[in-house]
Amino acid sequence: MTTAHGSPNKLINEKSPYLLQHAYNPVDWYPWGEEAFEKAKRENKPIFLSIGYSTCHWCHILEKESFEDKETAEFMNKFFVSIKVDREERPDIDSIYMTVCQAFTGQGGWPLSIFMTPEQKPFYAGTYFPKKARYGLPSFMDILAVIAHRWDKEEIMLRSTSDKVMEDLDKFFVAKAQEVPLKMDVLKMGYRELQESFDETYGGFGKEPKFPTGHRLMFLLRYYALTKEEKALHIVEKTLQQMYRGGIFDHIGGGFSRYSVDKKWLVPHFEKMLYDNALLITVYLEAYEITKKDLYKRVAEDAIGYVFNSLKAPQGGFYCAEDADTEGEEGKYYLFTPDELIDLLGEEKGSFFNQYYDITEKGNFEGRNIPNLLKNEAYDESSEEINRLKEKIQEYRSNRFKLHKDDKLLTSWNGLMIAALGKAYRVLGDEVYLKEASKAVDFIFNNMVDEEGGLLARYREGEARFNGYLEDYAFLTHGLIELYEASFEIDYLEKALRLTDKMIEDFKDTKGGGYYLYSNKGENLIARPKELYDGAMPSGNSVAAYNLIRLARLTGREELEAEADEQLSYITGAKEGYEMNYTFYLVAAAFALSEPLDLVAVIKSSQDKTQLLEFLREKSPFNLLTIVKDQENSKELEKLAPFTADYASLEETAAYYLCRNRVCSLPVSSIEDLTL
Repeated sequence: MTTAHGSPNKLINEKSPYLLQHAYNPVDWYPWGEEAFEKAKRENKPIFLSIGYSTCHWCHILEKESFEDKETAEFMNKFFVSIKVDREERPDIDSIYMTVCQAFTGQGGWPLSIFMTPEQKPFYAGTYFPKKARYGLPSFMDILAVIAHRWDKEEIMLRSTSDKVMEDLDKFFVAKAQEVPLKMDVLKMGYRELQESFDETYGGFGKEPKFPTGHRLMFLLRYYALTKEEKALHIVEKTLQQMYRGGIFDHIGGGFSRYSVDKKWLVPHFEKMLYDNALLITVYLEAYEITKKDLYKRVAEDAIGYVFNSLKAPQGGFYCAEDADTEGEEGKYYLFTPDELIDLLGEEKGSFFNQYYDITEKGNFEGRNIPNLLKNEAYDESSEEINRLKEKIQEYRSNRFKLHKDDKLLTSWNGLMIAALGKAYRVLGDEVYLKEASKAVDFIFNNMVDEEGGLLARYREGEARFNGYLEDYAFLTHGLIELYEASFEIDYLEKALRLTDKMIEDFKDTKGGGYYLYSNKGENLIARPKELYDGAMPSGNSVAAYNLIRLARLTGREELEAEADEQLSYITGAKEGYEMNYTFYLVAAAFALSEPLDLVAVIKSSQDKTQLLEFLREKSPFNLLTIVKDQENSKELEKLAPFTADYASLEETAAYYLCRNRVCSLPVSSIEDLTL
């Protein structure tokens, strides 16, 4: 990452940590905006668009090799207008041009490198280009020289290429839906594909690199609950256990890295992202709910501990990520030698720790060691001795090096973490989880909402900016629903409904179905994507479908039920390729296809509420939705969910109404008399 030298470029006034990393490059960088486009038009220069994010290892390499190089920068400044974009601030721009790159090259990733006309129409795309030709890639300077020459001599041809790209964009961005009813077959197909892709030896799916992709495991847990297919549960447990034992899990400080470069989960790509940890916390908690195995609870608690220790913002909410690189070296922060730990812990304890976590003279990563349990069949994750030693090593490690932190707050990623903490409170009962989730919600609604009640996507250093994207609305609503189901505080349900109404109003494609990535109030880009693919994160459309079904059942609102049916039908007919690429959609589909199980609790006291929470902590099927009515919230609840007006307490006691598959039983006065 660049250290300040010379005069800053036009990124210096931005808030994005990624853009600020490049603010002192000799490249005359512009942020995305009219100033850059007008300059390109005025001087008739092609635009070089570079998209990445602050904790991206290969983004750092490209910067160090090329963007800090004066010769390269002089060439770029002479022949191009160069624009930097933080993909996490502008997922709309990233989605469009990443799709273009995948169409051009068959692959994508970051850093993303796009060459386009002053009108933002792309004609050449790639990812990382080395300073000198290697890895079978041409050098970055060679690419620049060829494109500059062709723009000078063959501008008309390049513009023609960009026009052809534009003609083809619709088929990539506007998925055409067919009338395909939702049936169990789609769940069976998704399960079959995941089963065929499962790595029986090491867990996970496919070959290296391996991504955690928590929503695949969430779907399999629901498939197991629906079908009692033991293999589905086995796939989840094997994967969760192997990820924990490998180096992708930080055995010293907790939390998960972004992915593993090998099939064993040993060597991670060391950056840690908030969204990965939120999704994995959720799935470990869900596995604990089903199996009651203490390991899954402890891993979830350790991952939450990491987020609280390293990503929690003091004002409320959570930062984005920690970097993979330390002092320009990938993973340096996380690596140890045997002698280093013996010096720290003493001969006896150091040798014990080294043997326990396979820390050897040979090493397992560039001569040093990533602590792991892959060779330790007798590990005890609850060992007090090991935990004491880990605490000492963590204190030493945190003082040895400092990690760069991307300290912006994203509404969408915070939504996923709020959902994880809501589930953690519901499953584990620790009030701290509810408190921190509530603080995050309060921060967003106090600081990241515009005058019209719309969400803003990013906050940093006092500035909230960028109209919220579909992910912001869908993920935050998901978090609010989880928080309501964990606490039964009606404010969360009201907020979830308000955001959903706003999402339908601003994002829905009323002609073709589904929801656009950015709203009708957003910047008019060269395309308006509708994303369905559930990648490292689930798509906004999939999460919206899940939210709509749950809110429809919680409130009884017929228009939400119709919207949910329409959304599921749209994705069912519009998705392309393997079902395993749409696993959060399958989470929503599994919920829609399961037998509805709805509980209305009309309570008399806080003790009734506590007993209800304790009861649900012991047994809460994934298809259960619970709504709580009391004297304080009854009027507001009846506005949000009019059907609850018909539900009353018994004369002296609370009343619990259970409806199974839309058939309701007589109320019972004791929570213990409920049979879920």
